Amino acid sequence: MDPSCLKRIDDHRWELPKTGAMRVPGVIFADEGLIRAMDEKVLEQVANVAMLPGIVKGSFAMPDAHWGYGFPIGGVAAFDADEGGVVSAGGVGFDISCGVRTLLTGLTRSDIEPVKRLLADTLFKRIPAGVGSTGALQLSPKEMNAMLRGGARWAVENGYGQREDLARIEEGGTMAGADHATVSEAAKRRQRDAMGTLGSGNHYLEVQHVVATYDHAAATGFGLREGGIVVSMHCGSRGLGHQIGTEFLREMTVAANAAGMTVADRELACAPVHSPVGQRYLGAMRAAINCALANREILTHVTRDVFHTVLPGARLTLLYDVSHNTCKVEKHRIDGREAELYVHRKGATRAFGPHHPDLPAEFSEIGQPVLIGGTMGTASYVLVGTERGTSEAFASACHGAGREMSRNEAKRHWQGRTVVDELAQRGILIRSASMRGVAEEAPGAYKDVAVVVEAAHNAQLARKVARLEPLICIKG
Repeated sequence: MDPSCLKRIDDHRWELPKTGAMRVPGVIFADEGLIRAMDEKVLEQVANVAMLPGIVKGSFAMPDAHWGYGFPIGGVAAFDADEGGVVSAGGVGFDISCGVRTLLTGLTRSDIEPVKRLLADTLFKRIPAGVGSTGALQLSPKEMNAMLRGGARWAVENGYGQREDLARIEEGGTMAGADHATVSEAAKRRQRDAMGTLGSGNHYLEVQHVVATYDHAAATGFGLREGGIVVSMHCGSRGLGHQIGTEFLREMTVAANAAGMTVADRELACAPVHSPVGQRYLGAMRAAINCALANREILTHVTRDVFHTVLPGARLTLLYDVSHNTCKVEKHRIDGREAELYVHRKGATRAFGPHHPDLPAEFSEIGQPVLIGGTMGTASYVLVGTERGTSEAFASACHGAGREMSRNEAKRHWQGRTVVDELAQRGILIRSASMRGVAEEAPGAYKDVAVVVEAAHNAQLARKVARLEPLICIKG
């Protein structure tokens, strides 16, 4: 992308001025190098989002932004329902509530190394991963509806997980307003035996060690210390979320055409928040959020069991769980007034600053843990939300490195077995059901996550707390 088409606000803020049908300006948070590396399509999509009815303040793109379906990946926008605001399935994405969960173990690398291969093999055996993977659970229609209503709370009540986990999951583990009746039977069928599975693509479960801390107070408050072992997982609502996204994109296109609503890109199909289609989508999307929260809680239960088997006495506690493909109703200040907004984050993570009322009590003085995922051979990061990010970008931050090349292009550059062997030489054990999937997700297919995180830190969207590097990666 040519930076000259943007107005430089400072070293990490670039404005696309409001022109034509844009209702608000666009803002990209990135340094100049990241801007130059971004596809021109990102700029086009930021502008298209800025044209949607009821959008307020700005159309934002995070430092990891790249081309997506409708919204850019890394896109953030908020809509005021009282001003004709819309909800857009393309602004949430297909993998609804895809997110990251990080567990503290209390272990050190010296505890892991003697059993590292056994731990990798046992995790891979117990945690289903890959396209079409199925778990040990098979939900009846009644159980499916209960799960879609209850989320992680349902999982805990049914013996999967621990009650103390719930306080450290966004929404307390259950997304209010979920309506299982708005979820199609096709979506439910796809999910019936997929609970407790990772899926494919960039989803993973990693055993990681903390190699650096940057903010002593926040790291201590989060329970992170150099040399410590954590487990992070990245996955979402699986086939159910994809089916909901597909069906409502189609329905919103029809409804928008019938209402005479025009959008700059058909992939931005949307519906007024208070319309029947908008309300049904919100009910179904919230059910998919609950599905993802339940899925990660079940995976946590299995992971704990594996650690107890391989390392008797190990106790895994939840640091935090946060999603990055959602639409949430949140209160933010706009033009000096507090407004209830429908905040779309697509490939962007919520990042509340200190004292936000939705934070667990133990994080109130610190801010929300912001979990930034890596990819097999690259680092992940824990950041913390800031007051400036909360007020400026609807409490949002990047969610990962962001792809630099397509999956097809990655397969032309790398072979899965070669990637696995090279990472093994670095002490990183990869377990995957698909060597093609490993090639598609090769570390080199992504931007440098350290550069992306540094941009988010310098823009004060979120502040760096710790760097995590993988020892074991279970790949979808």
